[in-house]
Amino acid sequence: MSTINPYLNFNGTTEEAFLFYKEALGGEILTIQRFKDTPEAGSLTPELGEKLMHISLKIGDTVLMGTDALESQGFKIKEGNNFHLSLNAKSEVEAETFFSNLSKGGKVTQPLAKQFWGAYFGMLTDKFGTNWMVSYDTVNPN
Repeated sequence: MSTINPYLNFNGTTEEAFLFYKEALGGEILTIQRFKDTPEAGSLTPELGEKLMHISLKIGDTVLMGTDALESQGFKIKEGNNFHLSLNAKSEVEAETFFSNLSKGGKVTQPLAKQFWGAYFGMLTDKFGTNWMVSYDTVNPN
């Protein structure tokens, strides 16, 4: 079954926020990936390399996800772009269908493509201004 999860963007405070959410709500941190472990790591300062590219916190049946949206990587956090809905498809074909349907009348911000972390992934803003991340995990499929 496909799932939708909230994905939060922070301006450098993701780790602090998620540790707070874990303490406040319980749950288990499933994933922590730092920018220093990405292919772009060489272009980052050591401080920025320690920021979080991705974190996930399982709370009941929901997985809350987040990132430090680095300004040096072209992101500028403002009200309205500080969250995405992360839609996890059960196949590449389903991901393509979801992506195509949601992007009608909207704007593709990152085309669907295979990513270094093992997902088929893309981002868009739909015609209503909602930010979406569409993904199919090619390493650990549903």
